[in-house]
Amino acid sequence: MARRAWRAHTAPVRIAHLSDLHLLSLEGAVPFRLFNKRITGYLNLRFHRKSVHKPFAVRAAAREIKRLGIDHVVITGDFVNLALEGEFALARRFLEEDLGLPPERVSLVPGNHDVYTAGAHRSRRFATTFDRFLRSDLPALTPAGEVFPVVHLRGPAAIIGLSTALPRPPLVASGAVGEAQLAALDRILSHPEVKRRTLVILQHHPIHNPAGLAKRMLEGLADATIEARLLRRVERGLLLHGHLHRRIHRALETDLGHIDVVGATSASLIHESDERMAGFNVYEIGADGAIEAIGSHRLEIEGETFREVAVPKHGDPTG
Repeated sequence: MARRAWRAHTAPVRIAHLSDLHLLSLEGAVPFRLFNKRITGYLNLRFHRKSVHKPFAVRAAAREIKRLGIDHVVITGDFVNLALEGEFALARRFLEEDLGLPPERVSLVPGNHDVYTAGAHRSRRFATTFDRFLRSDLPALTPAGEVFPVVHLRGPAAIIGLSTALPRPPLVASGAVGEAQLAALDRILSHPEVKRRTLVILQHHPIHNPAGLAKRMLEGLADATIEARLLRRVERGLLLHGHLHRRIHRALETDLGHIDVVGATSASLIHESDERMAGFNVYEIGADGAIEAIGSHRLEIEGETFREVAVPKHGDPTG
């Protein structure tokens, strides 16, 4: 009864989901800083990625999100390309000037490109840059000395940010949640303020791994099975991710129902297909916690406008 009464007095919330911005700045890309994993990324930028990832698309998405009057924005990683200081400065300006929302209306997690090198990971470049957006509402449940998980309680939604990003060898983009975060997630799921809300998990890597062993080792989530086991006690919710550069909607079955697992395309990707073209997703959670809508907005280059498209349902993330 108390749960129903609480929800009856809670306003609905609309959440916009951006991912894989890949904002580019080669400031600081002096030769000695390229003698590591960055050399492969730098060559990719020079000969391929720069030609298809365009910052104007990200800025257009920010304008559209503000026009729509979205309540909360979540960003599931890969803000940058090479994890250089200049790139993070560019990403921070995007949040503060282009998106222009107060920190309490934004939740974010890193992607593998945000911790591209061991140095960027050790220096906590991501956490230092975005510290104002990473303040948890349940800080006692974050492991001592760590930043994640971050919990944001927003109306009927309990938004939990997990970091799956780790520095990897060249050409490897896999991730892991890790034992400490998984233990913290277990505790968070039992907290009464989380249990009475609809769960919204943010992470860069999808929980559904590629079918092939080689692709799973190169791009997948190492402890996806353990995370899925923890989530079996959840009745309903959203698990939002990026990494695949495509709109994709799958389900994670639980003991009590299911979790909608939804990926956003790259916010900067210029592509001919509706499934991959730049844009952002939008989710509506009702006052009673019901997930009322899952949709997406696709960039139209002509005029930098957006049109609504469906998020395709898929079974195979490599398809």
